[in-house]
Amino acid sequence: MKKIDITELAIILETPKEIVISTHVNPDGDALGSSLAMFNYLSKKGHKVNVIVPNNYPDFLSWLPGSNNIIILKNQLDKCNKLIRNADIIFSLDYNSLDRVKKIKDEIINSNAIKVLIDHHPNPEMDQFNFVYSTTNTSSASELVYEVICKLGDKKLIDIKIAECIYTGIITDTGSFSYLCNNENTYLIAGNLIKLGVDGENIHRLVYDDFSANRLKLLGYCLSEKLKVIDEYSTAFIYLSAADLKKFNYQVGDTEDVVNYPLSMKNIKMSALFTEKENVVRISFRSKGDFHVNEIAKEHFEGGGHKNAAGGDSYLSLEDTISKFEKLLPLYKKELSR
Repeated sequence: MKKIDITELAIILETPKEIVISTHVNPDGDALGSSLAMFNYLSKKGHKVNVIVPNNYPDFLSWLPGSNNIIILKNQLDKCNKLIRNADIIFSLDYNSLDRVKKIKDEIINSNAIKVLIDHHPNPEMDQFNFVYSTTNTSSASELVYEVICKLGDKKLIDIKIAECIYTGIITDTGSFSYLCNNENTYLIAGNLIKLGVDGENIHRLVYDDFSANRLKLLGYCLSEKLKVIDEYSTAFIYLSAADLKKFNYQVGDTEDVVNYPLSMKNIKMSALFTEKENVVRISFRSKGDFHVNEIAKEHFEGGGHKNAAGGDSYLSLEDTISKFEKLLPLYKKELSR
């Protein structure tokens, strides 16, 4: 499919369009931040816009401007399919492969709509898109949405609602500017958003200081009872069974950032979190330095992501998944011991 410079999208957006915005399974702060920033921007330009997310998202992101317009795919599959079939333009945000949208993949592929990819993951599958704005040299898809709006000549349209969404995407994908942010442009954009009225301290409170008692107790349980350290391979992991989640009345988002805690230990280079869900074990990977966890996720757990932050799935039992992971570690001993 012929790729067109993103600036030419401005001409297409001059007249009202039916637009669908889609993002990946288990949407996080950047997925929602980038999607809702684009939703608010396009709505402001007079387009009819729908945001589709595959499944539920964390409650601590429900304050984001425009979140009441989100359609949950698993609850309204027929409606989502109809919206995609009738769309003039489909935006794919914060994912590099249509496999990440699960049940609507085929509908998007078969749609006659103009398809736009905005993403910051490595190795994007670009063949299905007319417009591609993608680079790994950025903090987040939300930062790219800011750049796209500017490239389309509409920087003046970025208001407080759009700015709050973009800022939230940036801070959640960088852990409040602690990783994936060694780029001055990230800070310049954040500064511009604050100039527009974003209250960075308040957004931090909304995202990071909104724990329930159960969530905090679950974190303590993870660290005191479910943490395993493998010094030989500079690796640590946490594992949670379905019974563990039920014990602490798990809600979507309650394990957010848990995978990062083992990396705070001296000499640990890789961390993993294994979470038993219905018919699948969800795995989150994190690493320090040049160790590529996205390669482990892609080669062994049907996943992918960034060099230092990735995810995957296993359809084995929780015990067998952990055993498989531990047996893989000798393959990476050289890289982990550097």
